[in-house]
Amino acid sequence: MGTYQDESGASKQRSLDASTRQAGTGEVPEDFLLRRLQALEAELAAARAQAARHEAECQETRVQLERLREANEHLVLATFNAEYLREDAEAANRRQNEFLAMLAHELRNPLAPISMAASLLNTLPNAGAQQANLSRVIGRQVDHMARLLDDLLDAARISSGKITLSVQPLLLSELIQHAVETIQPRIQERRQRLELELPPGQDPVVVEGDRVRLTQVFTNLLGNASKYTGDGGLLRIAAGVEDGEATVVVEDEGIGMAPEVIPHIFDLFTQGPRSLARSEGGLGVGLNVVRNLLAMHGASVRADSAGLGRGSRFTVRLQRSTRTVQAPPPQAASASGALRQILLVEDNVDACDTLAGFLAAEGHQVHCAHDGQSGLDAALAQPWDVIICDIGLPGLDGLDLMKAVRARSDGAQRPTAIALSGYGQEDDRERGLEAGFDHYLVKPVSAASLRALIAAL
Repeated sequence: MGTYQDESGASKQRSLDASTRQAGTGEVPEDFLLRRLQALEAELAAARAQAARHEAECQETRVQLERLREANEHLVLATFNAEYLREDAEAANRRQNEFLAMLAHELRNPLAPISMAASLLNTLPNAGAQQANLSRVIGRQVDHMARLLDDLLDAARISSGKITLSVQPLLLSELIQHAVETIQPRIQERRQRLELELPPGQDPVVVEGDRVRLTQVFTNLLGNASKYTGDGGLLRIAAGVEDGEATVVVEDEGIGMAPEVIPHIFDLFTQGPRSLARSEGGLGVGLNVVRNLLAMHGASVRADSAGLGRGSRFTVRLQRSTRTVQAPPPQAASASGALRQILLVEDNVDACDTLAGFLAAEGHQVHCAHDGQSGLDAALAQPWDVIICDIGLPGLDGLDLMKAVRARSDGAQRPTAIALSGYGQEDDRERGLEAGFDHYLVKPVSAASLRALIAAL
């Protein structure tokens, strides 16, 4: 039976055979290649875009790394500079404290013979009223200069953290009375009037603090009020309780303060206005010491004034204490008539001669030495009741002298040793006591204080 195919079927068969031949020979349709090429081009463009993004990210990373490197270099440099500045500041602070200590020593040395000479004026035969008055004037001015030195040194010690407080319960009225006694000669000299208002005795106000430092606070405030009040003016100090706190108000009728001065009045070296009539301006450190000492007690001080020519008002606020004030121990009987064998070691000839004259006028036997080695030789040559010794001596200083004396003297012949020095910082005092001194006095020492100390031995 024969096979029959029409024309259209033959055409389809030929087309199928052609496709089959292309597939068999590996040939690909053109439209497929075009689509594939377009897809590859799109993938390549995307890869290029991603590579560009990666390159941008890498560049940003490089920039950030460079910034980090620079920042690290700056940090290292800043750390080095900060350490250098810290060391430089500490060195500058040490130099400042050393300079102030030496300044105080050099200034106190001439004050000592002036103070002692003023005391001796009253002991001279036929001393008249005018001579006695001159003696009191010299004594008051020496005391004033000594307080200025103390304020200057205290400002430096506070800033370097070298002041420590001996805190105990204290009667506020006693602190104020001690301050009034200290400043009373100045007030009398200027014929000023002082109104004092204290809490009643049956309701005493007790505060926690350091006796010496709080007395210094009120002394400075009273001294400041007197300084800026004219002759014959009125001062007032009142103590009481307000809102559960102890308060002390110091007021004057003096030159007052301008509003722009009040916010800075407690800053170091800030002074009130000076007048041609009275050039007593001070150093501008007293109120700064007041604020810082009160801050160490957790207390505060505030300044107010109605303006120039209308007086000033300073208000101190302290925390009250719930503890009881301990009664002072009874004083031993004074043996003021006892005569002493005294060795005086002092390289300042004027100071030595003046002090020796005062001690001799009191009836004591005094031998003088003007340097450390001759002082040590004299100290070991015979027994002494008292050795009064300067610290800053040529050759062998007072500390080494006293160490040698203590090392070679037995207990039965141990003299009472009094250091008399222009170095008055706390670590100076500690070194003096460690060296073997029984007492450490800072120049200028009043004749009455030295007389009482020797009499009480």
